[in-house]
Amino acid sequence: MDETAFPQHPFDARDDDKLREECGVFGVIGVADAANFVALGLHALQHRGQEAGGIVTHDPEAGFSSARRFGYVRDTFTSQKVMETLPGSIGIGHVRYSTAGSKGATQIRDVQPFFGEFAMGGAAIAHNGNIVNADELRKELIERGSIFQSSSDSECIIHLMARSLQKNIPERMKDALRRVEGAFSVVATTRTKLIGCRDALGVRPLVIGKLGDGFVLSSETCALDIIGAELIREVEPGEMVVITEAGIESSKPFNQKRSRFCIFEHVYFSRPDSIIGGRSVYETRRQIGVELAKEAPVEADLVCPVPDSGTPAAIGYSQEAGIPYAMGIIRNQYMGRTFIEPSEQIRNMGVRLKLNVNRALIRGKRVILVDDSVVRGTTSRKIKEMILDAGAAEVHFRIASPPTAWPCFYGVDTPQREKLLAATMSEEEMRQHLAVDSLKFISLDGLYRAVGEAEGRDPAKPAYCDACFSGEYPVVPTDQIAKGFELVEAAE
Repeated sequence: MDETAFPQHPFDARDDDKLREECGVFGVIGVADAANFVALGLHALQHRGQEAGGIVTHDPEAGFSSARRFGYVRDTFTSQKVMETLPGSIGIGHVRYSTAGSKGATQIRDVQPFFGEFAMGGAAIAHNGNIVNADELRKELIERGSIFQSSSDSECIIHLMARSLQKNIPERMKDALRRVEGAFSVVATTRTKLIGCRDALGVRPLVIGKLGDGFVLSSETCALDIIGAELIREVEPGEMVVITEAGIESSKPFNQKRSRFCIFEHVYFSRPDSIIGGRSVYETRRQIGVELAKEAPVEADLVCPVPDSGTPAAIGYSQEAGIPYAMGIIRNQYMGRTFIEPSEQIRNMGVRLKLNVNRALIRGKRVILVDDSVVRGTTSRKIKEMILDAGAAEVHFRIASPPTAWPCFYGVDTPQREKLLAATMSEEEMRQHLAVDSLKFISLDGLYRAVGEAEGRDPAKPAYCDACFSGEYPVVPTDQIAKGFELVEAAE
């Protein structure tokens, strides 16, 4: 078995066998000490990016101020010394999880928000998603004299804004975003305006909240809760909102298309206490478990989640199947930094440092393990071995998403296609590879039913972006095709 599939450092909270959202964005206007609210919002969005974070604020006297740091929000933006450098009543922030592979491969200049000084004043911008024609745009901009400071595709937006002939920053941003292909939720700040925008398909999330006399933009509703803000609504696909202390102006600057929100936000990325499209993420995940129990029943003694992401689906499976729910695997809640210098022996413990089996509960039992996904399969094999070592009679995997067979190019850190287990193996071959008694994934139709599409997936007009399962990409990944990536034909 390939031990290099695990993070090199066993106390690294990252997990190479999970898909990772790459970014979270947050912004506020009309509140005293905006930076403190931004830091709290980013803390609530930490699951969307653990590598680095940044905050930009504006104050009439101090002008624009920024701070960018590696590490968790709690370790970097809780220092009074740092926060005092970020005055003002308007600010935006960003948490990052890059596809570069490790913190060592990322420079601080790659950490957002990015700032640009224009003829009509400065603006800072933070982006969640991925620009699929970034290589093409970067080449064009460099040939025309632009000087890039980072390796991030998001910097293209600043340079495109700089080249626009429009008279104000929101109009320049519209110009820039019309050139961009891919998925984006953007928050930006000028001296007096907070701007939010989603791409025409609405792949990545963005919501508007009200906080006293001020307003909030956030990737998820859970970050509104932490600061006591009230959810107003989602920014609509293809909509730009320009927020001042006087209120919200809305426009639709892009050609309107049918919404294709990322279905994996429901499965895994969003926090279970968030609301998406008026639906509780927790309730959707519980319903996925219900559908899974209907589609793939099996005789067993216990239903156990792979914590923490498999928990709501396991509860739903247990309720529908009438099989007791149990915490058969316990997660160590204090993973992260340690004073132990890891030896090779400790390194080889791998996933056992994060998860431990409740041996007294598992011994002699037929166990259904519910997890949210199988990506490379390395962690699933380790967990199966731990369950069997604890004396389980049988191990049955039930997966709360369809097989992940295609990489995401819209803002999710995905391995190359050949490293995705489902890209090279059938379900039965995966079962044999994982060496479990049974393995079943929820069907794509079952997933659609769980998120509220009673008839399942309409293959002619899918309601969501499900490219990681279907291989049907709603936006052609131009840069990847130029590198040799081959598509299947997408639905219109």
